[in-house]
Amino acid sequence: MATVEQATAAQGPARLGRITLPDYEAWIAAGDIEEGAPIELFEGRIVRKTTKGREHSRASINSHQAITRALLHGWHVGVETPVRMPASQGLPEPDLSVTRGRADDYKVRDPGPEDVALVVEIGDTSLVEDRRRAAVYLAEGYPLYWVINVRHRQLEVYRPGTDPKVLAEGEAAELLLDDVVVALIAVADLLPGE
Repeated sequence: MATVEQATAAQGPARLGRITLPDYEAWIAAGDIEEGAPIELFEGRIVRKTTKGREHSRASINSHQAITRALLHGWHVGVETPVRMPASQGLPEPDLSVTRGRADDYKVRDPGPEDVALVVEIGDTSLVEDRRRAAVYLAEGYPLYWVINVRHRQLEVYRPGTDPKVLAEGEAAELLLDDVVVALIAVADLLPGE
């Protein structure tokens, strides 16, 4: 199995540091990238995933619970599971994703924009990159992207064709499934307790 360094080096200079989504998926299927390797594919580049601190971890658990409570039957929450980005050559593993169906529905492919209603990133030390990624997800066709801003205790909501909306800890966010508001989730429930 390849280490992170070997997988990155395998791109070679001929590819100018970029690989395709099918190439990356083939490496995974062949076992050339070790399971659990701290990497992901984003915009045709293999990038290291950031280490998660306590605040990030607590926000992730709280958000998972809050979103799961609000979901309708026929949807599930993925935790650091891959989502496909074919147009931009990516297979990132967002902190959370709300996906249609059951996990077992994705035996032969990872979910893509047509399957995912919400992508969530927890922004602490990664806040700048999480915000930058919003435009990539939206351009790819993902309908809703949240950044849980742990440091400022707020939620940043990104939707196509609109400016980002920042919700304070005392406000609530609309959870949309197929463009229908199905629940309001308190921003405070997404954050780590003080």
